[in-house]
Amino acid sequence: MAEPAEKLETVEPAARATGPKAGNVQIERVTTARQRDEFLELPYRIYAGDPNWVPPLLMERRDFLDPAKNPFFKHATTELFLARKDGKLVGRIATCEDRNYNAFHDASIGFFGFYEALDDDEVAHALFAAARSWIRGRGLAKMEGPANFTSNHDLGLLVDGFDSPPVVMMTYNPRYYIRHFEEVLGLPKSKDLYAWWLSAHVDPPDRVVRIAEKVRAKEGVVVRPVNLKDFANEARRIKEIYNAAWEKNWGFVPFTEEEFDHAAKDMKQIAVADLVLMAEVQGEPVAFSMTLPDMNQALLHVGGRLTTFGVPVGLAKLLWHSRKIDQLRLITLGIKEKYRKRGLDAILYLDTLRAARKLGYKGGEISWTLEDNVLVNRAIEMMGGKRYKTYRMYEAEV
Repeated sequence: MAEPAEKLETVEPAARATGPKAGNVQIERVTTARQRDEFLELPYRIYAGDPNWVPPLLMERRDFLDPAKNPFFKHATTELFLARKDGKLVGRIATCEDRNYNAFHDASIGFFGFYEALDDDEVAHALFAAARSWIRGRGLAKMEGPANFTSNHDLGLLVDGFDSPPVVMMTYNPRYYIRHFEEVLGLPKSKDLYAWWLSAHVDPPDRVVRIAEKVRAKEGVVVRPVNLKDFANEARRIKEIYNAAWEKNWGFVPFTEEEFDHAAKDMKQIAVADLVLMAEVQGEPVAFSMTLPDMNQALLHVGGRLTTFGVPVGLAKLLWHSRKIDQLRLITLGIKEKYRKRGLDAILYLDTLRAARKLGYKGGEISWTLEDNVLVNRAIEMMGGKRYKTYRMYEAEV
């Protein structure tokens, strides 16, 4: 899995873009392919021996950070930093100014994320000093995170629920990061995000089922799986609902056309049609839900690399373990404003549960929800959901 530590720590002096030194910690801007590899491979040292860490696919992470391959960079400026102590690689952090986010929210926020560090207070201080300086240098007023890079990507520091691996596109971190953020750096909490577990073997309350079916009949709600053969048009319908349903939510920023198409193309590769549902009223798409197989269960077995024994072998191994995935993540559910508070969410939850049972899944995660979204959280609890993980966002003046 991991490369030898010596390879991670070795960088020719001429290749380094050095920055300020805090005590014994040297901060470097990532400017070379070698440094970018170090940035991506550092977690292998941080999480060595942790059975709950899921190594991401390195080739996917390289593409994600490549402005030529990720349309996010057309409206965002980012910087990656490495930290060395006594010549050894000990930490990393990234910063981001998303111009679309700040314009949409009339805000002045720079994001920080991709934080990884050894348990060393001096390293934590140096990394955050670099991030704060970069964000201040962009003329921004606040820093918020962790986010890789914004709310349209994976975000939040895990603060509760360390006893199981994260599901697909959710974060994971050592417990000591909580101390780094809250005690060492004194970052104020911005918002908690909840993850819920819903077993496919637990029947929802009869009252919930009766109400949902009554609404289905009264409103003429028709729920159908998306048609992957008509993917372009289905993606357009989903995008329309998504942008309308989430526009007033905390942290939301609309996808650009190119970003949405890029994300949809990626998700299509792992989507199961019967678990991506569209709700229509008189032929009008008014709500949708997207539930994905938890690819992290398969990724655990390939160690982040498809090329160890050649790409064909790596892909075959990933596909083999993909067949054994038995849990899901309900990643998003959106309803047009006109149709909210009518019970469409309960209908989509029920139909997803029925489809999951039929396909043989044991259950899944619903994530994430905002701590103060009382209506949604109550609805999940009524369906039998149990809150089992909490992720935290932080915000501070720069």
